[in-house]
Amino acid sequence: MSNLNDLTALALPSGSRLEADETENRLSLSLDGQSLVQLRLSRDPELKVQREEGGHLDTSAVWAACYWLFARDPACQRLVWQLDEAPTEALLSGLLIPTQTAGHFRCERTLFWQLPQPWRVQSMTCSYPQQMVISDGKRHPLRPIKPRGEVYRRFDARLGMWISLRTVDIDADLARFNRWQNSARVASFWQEEGSLEQHREYLSKLEADPHTLMLIGSFDDQPFAYFEAYWAKEDRIAPFYDAGDYDRGIHMLVGEENHRGPHKVASWLSALVHYLFIDEPRTQRVVAEPRADNAKMIGYMQDQRFFREKEFDFPHKRAALMALGRERFFDRCELV
Repeated sequence: MSNLNDLTALALPSGSRLEADETENRLSLSLDGQSLVQLRLSRDPELKVQREEGGHLDTSAVWAACYWLFARDPACQRLVWQLDEAPTEALLSGLLIPTQTAGHFRCERTLFWQLPQPWRVQSMTCSYPQQMVISDGKRHPLRPIKPRGEVYRRFDARLGMWISLRTVDIDADLARFNRWQNSARVASFWQEEGSLEQHREYLSKLEADPHTLMLIGSFDDQPFAYFEAYWAKEDRIAPFYDAGDYDRGIHMLVGEENHRGPHKVASWLSALVHYLFIDEPRTQRVVAEPRADNAKMIGYMQDQRFFREKEFDFPHKRAALMALGRERFFDRCELV
């Protein structure tokens, strides 16, 4: 794993590279070798940021500096910017918040990581409009058309690797999915062993289901995991807890043995939850229902701040209801 104390550059999903030269009192940022901004830093009692030469800063430079400083120090919860004038876009988006002191604006870590760009690859400028509908006897919001292709990408500075999510391509992913499901370790929990044709039927059914999104997780563009993200209100889990209209649920499968372990789980599970929260700002909770005896997975989820609310009985298993609220996830958010 990479040491954040040695961090000198961060890769962006756009392909650009943010490079930094930082001292105790100075921060110089460059983007793709071109100087972006020169800043003065003051660290008593909290981190204050000021442009070296004063004048106007655009939103992209403010965002880049916030990203660098938050990634560089996961314990940093707030930056105070001293600016003659804050960029309008930064104020409208919540990147910067006015304070009671003239010329002082704060950037909160908990707000920064809720901004969808640039992590959410297929981003809309506003939420999908709400219309309540009834399907299969369940009343829920009309769901948007499911995306296709890559939906999330972020460089994990701790691992020194890209973590990304894309939608399943049945033809391209079928053999991989079949191999994963037929491994003894996965089969012991998923119980979905079968032939290629059985798995094609399984995936095709979910592809046609508007309440479930199938995702492939990759490290450095190498697929290692399969995830299902579903709208809880329309799912079999809904009768077992007070499901919100925009709650999302997850099923998780790590197929490649070389990507197992707590440090990898911390990366992909936080990325998956992050994607679901920034994909729909009305989502207040992400839930899961692993088998109640899957102590290892439950422990990993608790490490990522999921709360074990209760146990309950599905027809096919005794399950633990694991839940993580938006406020809890973003409060002192540990993404880098």
